[in-house]
Amino acid sequence: MSSAPDGGPKPRRRAWFESLTDDSGQTPERFDLDEVVYTDSQGGLLQVVHDMEELAKTTGDEWKALFERRARKNEWPYGSGVWGKKEWVLPDIDNENVVSMYEGHTNLFWAERYGREIGLDDLWLKLCGNSHTGSFKDLGMTVLVSQVKQMIANGADIPAVACASTGDTSAALAAYAAAAGIPAVVFLPRGKISLAQLIQPVANGAIVFALDTDFDGCMDIVKRISTSDGVYLANSMNSLRIEGQKTVGIEIAQQLDWSMPDWIVIPGGNLGNVSALAKGLDMLFELGMISKRPRICVGQAEAANPLYLAYQRDFEVFEPIAARTTVASAIQIGNPVSYAKAVDVLRRYNGVVEQATESEIMEECARADRTGLFNCPHTGVALVALRKLQERGLVKSSDQIVVISTAHGLKFVDSKLDYHSMKLEGVVPEYPNPPIELAADYQVVRDQMLREIETRFVKGSKGSQS
Repeated sequence: MSSAPDGGPKPRRRAWFESLTDDSGQTPERFDLDEVVYTDSQGGLLQVVHDMEELAKTTGDEWKALFERRARKNEWPYGSGVWGKKEWVLPDIDNENVVSMYEGHTNLFWAERYGREIGLDDLWLKLCGNSHTGSFKDLGMTVLVSQVKQMIANGADIPAVACASTGDTSAALAAYAAAAGIPAVVFLPRGKISLAQLIQPVANGAIVFALDTDFDGCMDIVKRISTSDGVYLANSMNSLRIEGQKTVGIEIAQQLDWSMPDWIVIPGGNLGNVSALAKGLDMLFELGMISKRPRICVGQAEAANPLYLAYQRDFEVFEPIAARTTVASAIQIGNPVSYAKAVDVLRRYNGVVEQATESEIMEECARADRTGLFNCPHTGVALVALRKLQERGLVKSSDQIVVISTAHGLKFVDSKLDYHSMKLEGVVPEYPNPPIELAADYQVVRDQMLREIETRFVKGSKGSQS
């Protein structure tokens, strides 16, 4: 038996940045993780590469046992869903420089009632929004901020960490940077994110800029600042984020007793989450911990659908678009940074791409919410994509499906309130449930209550709860 990772002689573990692609036939460029670098010399994206030969010296069963033993325990920092897999994430970081809020280990929710209503027997939602800042972005930000803290401890001159954001990234960066005592700067498109998202970086003390542009315009600004002014870039083009976000796929396998579903459905905007998901699955497969790969479906809002349009052309042509306003504001992105990575994933995982209109998003959110969920609009996009897979005959009733819910619905109450108040522009609600305003008169209230119970719970009615 090989040496276990947490006992006996420690194996040499290494990880580094490496060029994502290299068409010249030359050896891919490599960089240390403590270098401030985001692309290779040709401007191509980087990836974090691990010494898989070293990791393979520990058997798959040993890794499973280690991950199970660490899960939710208080031994710092291994109780975190990310840092319990430290050897697969940032193997060389000192534990005292880890910045963690015990992210991960989010609920894999069996959507029994919603699944039954739409004809699926084995439907699960991975509730990544049940996290410290309310989104899956915590998984990546704990890794990036931890690496920055280690670099600063080793003498690097990093004045601040910065990101462009549609809301969730800025919330995660602000919280983790505040915990680490590192200045954070965020650039948001003015008027295009929810108040709940805006207040998070404000409350955590970040320097917040609301710019008269969209996400892509904010991204242009932050890339120039990171290149010219030494501020460390925290967007997903920095592949350190991917190392944390890939653990969502590993958690799904662990929660399904080290098996894989038939399908994983995920919403996509900047597309870093898609490539991260597959990276975790790739490692599981290579190290013998799973025996099959799931199919992957990416859902996009019709208002911000460059990946969907490219998919319709078999990825032969990619054209950035001007993303239009969508309730799924966190994926309102017309020029996704991780497009090439996402295409590679979809090709390897026999993937598909679907899109959702604004009305479809809100109606599916409302329908699912009536079964006990509380979905963000981006999860609504994924649910619409799933319904369209059913319509196309790609998903069977007996298939096991995991939908990745990327954020908590509490971050997007404005759109829900507008929907149920019947004030959402362009949407005529099918499942509205506005508050009933009455005088405080017992008889009036009682009579209305009984009428509502009779109306709503009559089997087959529009508002039926059965």
